[in-house]
Amino acid sequence: MNGKPAPSVISAEVARFDALGDGWWDRDGPQAPLHRLTPVRVAWARDCAVRHFRREAEAGPPLAGLEVLDVGCGAGLFAEPLARLGADVLGVDPAPASIGVARRHAEETGARLAYRVATIEEIAEEPRRFDIVSAMEVVEHVVDPAEFIAAAASLLKPGGLFLASTLNRTLKSFALAIVGAEYVLRWLAPGTHRWEQFVTPEELSLAARKAGLRVMERQGVAYHPLRRSWRLSGDLSTNYLLAAKKPKK
Repeated sequence: MNGKPAPSVISAEVARFDALGDGWWDRDGPQAPLHRLTPVRVAWARDCAVRHFRREAEAGPPLAGLEVLDVGCGAGLFAEPLARLGADVLGVDPAPASIGVARRHAEETGARLAYRVATIEEIAEEPRRFDIVSAMEVVEHVVDPAEFIAAAASLLKPGGLFLASTLNRTLKSFALAIVGAEYVLRWLAPGTHRWEQFVTPEELSLAARKAGLRVMERQGVAYHPLRRSWRLSGDLSTNYLLAAKKPKK
């Protein structure tokens, strides 16, 4: 990074994820919950993009030709699958070790995408704009979600698509995502999330509208304990997804 202030970055959060190292890609390791959640997020993102960019009748990879910026990409758990769907992906994260793991994993798997150590503010200063900007499990880790969404919106081409996955700030999310996931089941390291940083769907939608975006879809994600898998749901009270578009000029 270039040393300029980055309003989206909380240093302690960056250090926590940077310390994961190769554990990012261990399906039974500290990011196991994300590995289980990723197929649902990727399928939802693919379907949103196919509908929005009217790809239903096209042959070949569904995201071919689309330029995607994955913000807060970590070690590439979401970015790599998008690249396999044909997208031209740039993953950015302020954590250098995470980007190093992402690059090594892409080399090992043959995934074709680019990674950079950078903040969203630094990318916004550059001329390149994207068809899709994604922020998966990121909004709850930034200083100011509204400023983060505004930066993301500025990086979209006219007609572009913003996709986010995050946690609602409810008593249910506190019980499940903090007490249950971190302290009872030990799915995540204690302190991974701070409940007061969770963002409600209403707050995220308002930030998107203020940034000039139009909210298209809000979708809940629920965990099935017997199957140990996630599925889309109408319940937005804990985990949820949001899609918003930038109007064409």
